[in-house]
Amino acid sequence: MQGIPASFMGFLIVVFLVIYFFSSAIKILREYERGVVFRLGRVIPVKGPGLVIIIPVIDKLVRVSLRTVTFDVPAQDVITRDNISVKVNAVVYFRVIDPIRAITAVEDFYYATSQISQTTLRSILGQSQLDDLLSKREDINAELQKVIDQQTEPWGIKVTTVEVKNVDLPAEMQRAIAKQAEAERERRAKIIHAEGEFQASQKLADAAKIIATESGALQLRFLQTLTEIATEKNSTIIFPVPIDLIKPFIDKMGK
Repeated sequence: MQGIPASFMGFLIVVFLVIYFFSSAIKILREYERGVVFRLGRVIPVKGPGLVIIIPVIDKLVRVSLRTVTFDVPAQDVITRDNISVKVNAVVYFRVIDPIRAITAVEDFYYATSQISQTTLRSILGQSQLDDLLSKREDINAELQKVIDQQTEPWGIKVTTVEVKNVDLPAEMQRAIAKQAEAERERRAKIIHAEGEFQASQKLADAAKIIATESGALQLRFLQTLTEIATEKNSTIIFPVPIDLIKPFIDKMGK
């Protein structure tokens, strides 16, 4: 450029290079981040958190987050061990525990963990029966977490939790389960009613034994019944009279 001294141009170039050097050399990593640095293609110890200085052009820094990552496993078509087709989706929680292995052992640890979760979900649930899938959800979640964690451990990934979210059943299977649940409720209601009748009969039998052995018990019960009837506003009251009271009169009339 005409009119600009060569010395000033040189100064501008030097300033630009200094700014570029510092902007490329100085990195700030957050508390949950670590930096995997490749120096001439070879990995050096992990950097961070805080201020990190690298050598531009020679060093390349890859940021890795140590926070727990959550992702949904898309709905998978699964055929259970008792030959029932269902759609199942899940959610997986994992985090990076070894940044170097997470970058060097697998090309994309997030994608790889997602794919291994899908295949494991189909494999584990395919070995389970539908009743277990619906009633033993915690056991299945624990088995999924264990298997996926074992497969991702070489990548420096720790799978902390796997939860099966939804199990979509065919319409005919939903109707069959509804009928089964209704029959089960009716069975329980009948059992409870029968138990109540049995307990009531036991109490009545106990009361009858007491009345039979204690002569005054029948009279007390008779008087209590009269008291209860008297509290009601009735024009006519019919009450039983113990046969023992009128038996002498009946005998005399018979003679």
